[in-house]
Amino acid sequence: MANVLVHIHTGPENANKATLGCLVALTAAKAGHDVSVFFAADGVHLLSEEHISSVEGQGTGALADHVPALAEAGARFYVSGKSAKARGYDDGLLAGLPAEFAMPDKLVALSLEADTTLSY
Repeated sequence: MANVLVHIHTGPENANKATLGCLVALTAAKAGHDVSVFFAADGVHLLSEEHISSVEGQGTGALADHVPALAEAGARFYVSGKSAKARGYDDGLLAGLPAEFAMPDKLVALSLEADTTLSY
Protein backbone atom coordinates (compact mmCIF):
# COMPACT_ATOMS: atom_id res chain seq x y z
CA MET A 1 0.00 0.00 0.00
CA ALA A 2 1.01 3.61 -0.51
CA ASN A 3 2.08 6.32 1.92
CA VAL A 4 -0.31 9.27 1.38
CA LEU A 5 0.08 12.79 2.71
CA VAL A 6 -2.89 15.15 2.60
CA HIS A 7 -1.98 18.77 3.33
CA ILE A 8 -5.05 20.81 4.31
CA HIS A 9 -4.50 24.56 4.50
CA THR A 10 -8.02 25.66 3.60
CA GLY A 11 -10.20 26.76 6.48
CA PRO A 12 -13.90 26.60 7.25
CA GLU A 13 -14.65 29.53 4.95
CA ASN A 14 -14.39 27.07 2.04
CA ALA A 15 -16.28 24.09 3.44
CA ASN A 16 -16.30 22.19 0.14
CA LYS A 17 -12.53 22.24 -0.31
CA ALA A 18 -11.79 21.62 3.38
CA THR A 19 -14.11 18.64 3.66
CA LEU A 20 -12.94 17.29 0.31
CA GLY A 21 -9.42 17.05 1.71
CA CYS A 22 -10.72 15.04 4.66
CA LEU A 23 -12.90 12.86 2.43
CA VAL A 24 -9.98 12.02 0.15
CA ALA A 25 -7.77 11.23 3.15
CA LEU A 26 -10.50 8.99 4.56
CA THR A 27 -10.95 7.24 1.22
CA ALA A 28 -7.22 6.48 1.12
CA ALA A 29 -7.22 5.23 4.73
CA LYS A 30 -10.22 2.97 4.09
CA ALA A 31 -8.37 1.51 1.10
CA GLY A 32 -5.58 0.48 3.45
CA HIS A 33 -3.06 3.21 2.68
CA ASP A 34 -0.86 4.79 5.34
CA VAL A 35 -2.35 8.29 5.70
CA SER A 36 -0.96 11.43 7.32
CA VAL A 37 -2.96 14.66 7.35
CA PHE A 38 -1.10 17.92 7.95
CA PHE A 39 -3.34 20.83 8.94
CA ALA A 40 -1.75 24.26 8.41
CA ALA A 41 -2.72 27.91 7.98
CA ASP A 42 -6.52 28.32 8.28
CA GLY A 43 -6.88 24.54 8.07
CA VAL A 44 -6.06 24.33 11.79
CA HIS A 45 -9.52 25.79 12.48
CA LEU A 46 -11.05 22.57 11.15
CA LEU A 47 -9.98 20.67 14.28
CA SER A 48 -11.72 23.02 16.71
CA GLU A 49 -14.90 21.62 18.24
CA GLU A 50 -16.88 24.54 16.84
CA HIS A 51 -15.89 23.76 13.27
CA ILE A 52 -15.88 19.97 13.53
CA SER A 53 -19.52 20.18 14.53
CA SER A 54 -20.58 22.77 11.95
CA VAL A 55 -18.56 22.46 8.73
CA GLU A 56 -20.22 20.45 5.98
CA GLY A 57 -19.46 20.56 2.28
CA GLN A 58 -21.86 20.16 -0.60
CA GLY A 59 -21.39 16.56 -1.64
CA THR A 60 -18.14 16.26 0.32
CA GLY A 61 -19.60 15.38 3.71
CA ALA A 62 -19.28 16.73 7.22
CA LEU A 63 -16.21 17.13 9.40
CA ALA A 64 -18.25 15.57 12.21
CA ASP A 65 -18.18 12.34 10.20
CA HIS A 66 -14.74 12.58 8.58
CA VAL A 67 -12.53 13.51 11.54
CA PRO A 68 -13.58 10.63 13.84
CA ALA A 69 -13.56 8.18 10.93
CA LEU A 70 -10.03 9.23 10.01
CA ALA A 71 -8.92 8.67 13.60
CA GLU A 72 -10.59 5.24 13.67
CA ALA A 73 -8.95 4.32 10.35
CA GLY A 74 -5.51 5.00 11.82
CA ALA A 75 -4.69 8.27 10.07
CA ARG A 76 -2.16 10.46 11.85
CA PHE A 77 -2.82 14.19 12.25
CA TYR A 78 -0.11 16.82 12.31
CA VAL A 79 -1.03 20.40 13.14
CA SER A 80 1.17 23.35 12.34
CA GLY A 81 2.20 24.70 15.72
CA LYS A 82 2.94 28.12 14.27
CA SER A 83 -0.44 28.30 12.52
CA ALA A 84 -2.31 27.14 15.63
CA LYS A 85 -0.53 29.61 17.91
CA ALA A 86 -1.12 32.50 15.48
CA ARG A 87 -4.84 31.68 15.56
CA GLY A 88 -5.08 31.44 19.35
CA TYR A 89 -5.11 27.68 19.80
CA ASP A 90 -3.25 25.70 22.47
CA ASP A 91 -2.95 22.00 23.34
CA GLY A 92 -6.73 21.85 23.80
CA LEU A 93 -7.07 21.79 20.01
CA LEU A 94 -5.51 18.33 19.96
CA ALA A 95 -7.62 16.83 22.75
CA GLY A 96 -9.12 13.48 21.84
CA LEU A 97 -7.46 13.38 18.42
CA PRO A 98 -4.53 11.31 17.14
CA ALA A 99 -2.71 14.61 16.63
CA GLU A 100 0.48 16.39 17.48
CA PHE A 101 1.87 19.84 16.81
CA ALA A 102 4.53 19.91 14.13
CA MET A 103 6.80 22.44 12.50
CA PRO A 104 7.47 23.00 8.79
CA ASP A 105 10.37 20.55 8.85
CA LYS A 106 7.88 17.76 9.65
CA LEU A 107 5.74 18.73 6.66
CA VAL A 108 8.82 18.60 4.44
CA ALA A 109 9.83 15.20 5.87
CA LEU A 110 6.33 13.79 5.40
CA SER A 111 6.19 15.03 1.83
CA LEU A 112 9.55 13.43 1.01
CA GLU A 113 8.43 10.12 2.54
CA ALA A 114 5.05 10.11 0.79
CA ASP A 115 4.31 8.25 -2.39
CA THR A 116 1.57 10.79 -3.06
CA THR A 117 0.98 14.27 -1.66
CA LEU A 118 -2.37 15.98 -2.11
CA SER A 119 -3.07 19.56 -1.11
CA TYR A 120 -6.39 21.22 -0.28
